[in-house]
Amino acid sequence: MIPTLRPPEPRTAPDQDLIVIGSGVAGFTAAIEAARLGLKVLLVTKDSLRDSATENAQGGIAVALNEGEDDVELHFRDTMAAGDGLCDAHAVRALVEGGPARVSDLMRRGARFDREEGRLAFAREGAHSARRVVHAGGDSTGHEIVRALLDAVAATPGIEIRSGDLALDLIVEGGRCAGVRLLGAAGDIRAARGAVVIATGGAGQVYRETSNPAQATGDGLAMAWLAGALVRDLEFVQFHPTCLAIPGAPRFLISEAVRGEGARLLGRDGRRFMIESEPVRAELAPRDVVARAIAREMRASGSTSVSLDISHLDAPTMARRFPRIHRTCLEYGIDMTKEPIPVGPAAHYMMGGIATDLAGRTTLPGLYAAGEAACTGVHGANRLASNSLLEGLVFGARAGEAAARDRIASGTAWPREIPGMTETVPGSLAPGAASLAGADPESIDAARSAIEAVRGITWEEAGLLREAEGLGRAFRGLRSIPRRRERGALTREGVEARNMLLVASLIAAFAAGRTESRGAHHRLDHPARDDARWGRSLLLGADGSSFELVPAPEGATSWGRRSPSGC
Repeated sequence: MIPTLRPPEPRTAPDQDLIVIGSGVAGFTAAIEAARLGLKVLLVTKDSLRDSATENAQGGIAVALNEGEDDVELHFRDTMAAGDGLCDAHAVRALVEGGPARVSDLMRRGARFDREEGRLAFAREGAHSARRVVHAGGDSTGHEIVRALLDAVAATPGIEIRSGDLALDLIVEGGRCAGVRLLGAAGDIRAARGAVVIATGGAGQVYRETSNPAQATGDGLAMAWLAGALVRDLEFVQFHPTCLAIPGAPRFLISEAVRGEGARLLGRDGRRFMIESEPVRAELAPRDVVARAIAREMRASGSTSVSLDISHLDAPTMARRFPRIHRTCLEYGIDMTKEPIPVGPAAHYMMGGIATDLAGRTTLPGLYAAGEAACTGVHGANRLASNSLLEGLVFGARAGEAAARDRIASGTAWPREIPGMTETVPGSLAPGAASLAGADPESIDAARSAIEAVRGITWEEAGLLREAEGLGRAFRGLRSIPRRRERGALTREGVEARNMLLVASLIAAFAAGRTESRGAHHRLDHPARDDARWGRSLLLGADGSSFELVPAPEGATSWGRRSPSGC
């Protein structure tokens, strides 16, 4: 059993109806919706309100608003196809049908998206069959969304904000989530009591190469799993194919929209290699396809990058459409109007997460999750480009609304259990997976060393291309990372090291368990997709029990259970 943190007895803050952890699009939207329905909400973020993956988002929001060229049904089909046979159709329906109203509501709240001749401007990205991606400031969509949502939070009564507090662990009483313990910047610990929405984003920092911000250390996922909530589909980590690949530079994202505007991927010899593997879609194939093609090209040529050439665009168009990317490339000596950009894959997005129903309810009563930290099955094995911001808007609102309605209906508690998830079944994705993570390392230096070890192991052995031998090395390497033996003062570095070690271990366990290749999960030793055996999602509990999802009736949120074969 993985030990939980045991901080000193905390000071207790005034009770809240709801604590929302995370300040991205999902967290802001959940807080606004819950407060709008009358709840007293505490919004917690471990850094500033603008430090999030949402703030860094470039491409835009995929939404069926382009009348005459696009519709909800087409968006549904594109999303299902990108998910490679593993999307939950009910979740996808909720996303694409709820999207137009949510984006329109965001515009009513003041979000200013780019326009052409008075109409919304739409971009096309990989695996989309229509131009449906709305954007702001060319390639600064996330910044504009955060600005609009911050204004909305400020204008919504009942929301208290606490910045600079790191969530330590969940308070569980009587089999339900009753709050969260928080570590302040000064080392003080306090407890906030109430129902909880986890909207902490992803865990890209468990990989050495990532487009994610420094805050993406898997905190919410780790806390939920340690508290007993089930997690789902963690083998599916999306690697963005085109991140800046210059030694010493951060892995800055080169948006999918660049390829949508005609950019071409070239090998060291100047060959347009995507034509060989994807003659029709080429650079606009799904992200997993493009990322693997780049990895193969880099391996064959012995290069650390490939080239992304968009020099056909004139300088004024480039400056208008991609001002942030253009400016960043110039900072590192690359003029993308005249020369190709060196790019390579990097960890970008987790399709898996804390298992929830379509209202954000987890298998732990009183705990909700939304956004990248959650898994409804909406992305399946591979997320369609620019569906992530839409997911945060749609399912963040659903989680906030569900928390409010559960609270109002119960008066004092939040009773909710997802049927079918109380009985455990034998077997787990990887024997001993639960023993891979330990308590936080004993000093800041040791914690930082542990973090770098986790990132290297996960990138090399549980990254874009996987096989049993490498995953075995990952398990052994993660087990070898020193654990803290004596408990003392808690540090942010130590808590994040614990969380990253746990999440890396879970990713490796799920990757070892799924002996097929599907979407973002590619096994060199099992290169084929195997629908008969693996055409389903998998879940894992903290006691090592594994679960299987089975088809549910139309509109249902209950989850079936069977012992998965082969686990």
